[in-house]
Amino acid sequence: MKISLSVTDIAKLMQAEIAAGEKAVSTAIRDAGTGLKTAWRGQITGAGLGARLARTIRSQNYPAGNNSLNAAALVWSKAPAIIGAHDTGPLIRSRGGLWLVIPTDAAGRGRGGKRPTPREWEARTGLKLRFIPRRTGPSLLVAEGRLNAKGRAVASRSRTGRGLTTVPIFLMVRQVRLRKRLDLARDSDRAHSALPGLIVRQWAKGGMQPSE
Repeated sequence: MKISLSVTDIAKLMQAEIAAGEKAVSTAIRDAGTGLKTAWRGQITGAGLGARLARTIRSQNYPAGNNSLNAAALVWSKAPAIIGAHDTGPLIRSRGGLWLVIPTDAAGRGRGGKRPTPREWEARTGLKLRFIPRRTGPSLLVAEGRLNAKGRAVASRSRTGRGLTTVPIFLMVRQVRLRKRLDLARDSDRAHSALPGLIVRQWAKGGMQPSE
C-alpha cells in the first residue's frame, strides 16, 4: 500500500496534534486541581473542622480560559495559618513567657462569636476572675457564679447564694501542642502521581488515532 502525504498535510496534522496536546494537558491539570481541592475539603470536614473552613480551599487554573502545554493549577487556602496549624500540629508557646489563655465552654463567646479574653469576659458578665495555680494540669481562672441553661457562667441573682459555685472560665498553660488533624501532602502526592495518566487519557481522546 502506497501512502502519499504533502508537506501541507503534515503541517496540519502536527498543528492538530499540538492543539490536542494543549487541550489534554489543560483538561488534565484542571481535573487534578479540582480533585485536589475536593480531597482537601473532604479532609477538613472529615476532621470535624467544619464546612466553613473547608470552603477556604480554592483552586485556579492557568492560563485562564486558554489551553496550553504549560498549563498549571494552584490549590490554596484563604485561611493558610489555620489550615497549616492543623496540618503540622505545631507547638504553640505564649509570648514573653506569659500564659496562654484557653476559654472553657462556660466562658461562652465574645463579640462576633470570637473567643473572649479575660478582660472582655469580666466586662461582659460583671464577675471577677480569680487565679488558681496548679502543679499538675493547667492553672485556672475561675469566677463565683452559676451556670445557666446553656452551660455559661453568669452572675447569681440569689441573695442567699443559692446555686453559687466556683466555675472554671479559662485554662492557663505555658504551651500547648496542637494535634495534627490533616495530611494535605498525602492528597497532593496522589494528585501528582495520577497526573501523567490523566494527560495520556485525555490526549488519546483528541489526538491522532492509528488507522488500519
